[in-house]
Amino acid sequence: MADRRTRSMAGSDLSRTTAARATAIAEQLHHECSILLELYRKKENFSADVTVADGRLVSVPPPSSQLDTRDKLWRLHSALLQCRSLLERAIAKEEEDLGGGKKGDYETQRKMVKERLSLLLINTGELLKAVDGTAVLTPNLEGLELDGPTHLFELKLWVYRIFKEVDYWTKTAITTLQSLPSVNARERARTTRVRSTRSAR
Repeated sequence: MADRRTRSMAGSDLSRTTAARATAIAEQLHHECSILLELYRKKENFSADVTVADGRLVSVPPPSSQLDTRDKLWRLHSALLQCRSLLERAIAKEEEDLGGGKKGDYETQRKMVKERLSLLLINTGELLKAVDGTAVLTPNLEGLELDGPTHLFELKLWVYRIFKEVDYWTKTAITTLQSLPSVNARERARTTRVRSTRSAR
């Protein structure tokens, strides 16, 4: 009995640190996405107000306040898996059709975003496993526009739209991860600790 209690406490500590780590990775990724979008706009001479088609590229069930922790994590993880598939396809398409060319700041940033997104996926996968106890899902790529357009300008817009999609889901990841009970408790404890340290001075 005591052993089981210790194990579940250790499990909750593990998911708490994993959630905190995942949140930090998502925040870093969000920052890196904004740099990538800026570099891409500069590279393609897009103005800041360039518009892309409405609607999400990623297909997951709509958000709901009725979703429990497991469902929220499942939805997020599924969306991030689709984002990675789209990002990999966009990079391949850019190198095929737009020429790989020289490696500069943009290419370095794009690689960094892809690697950070993979890291976030590992962490959300661990959280999902901690909550659900089952193996992580494989992405449902049905309906994803993985081929991309053939017209050059449309292709450039498609790549831009994928970067915007990754940015959107990264912001969603931050919100979702921060709303998890374990992360909230940790944040509250940290804020209280900081306040008590300040008042002690």
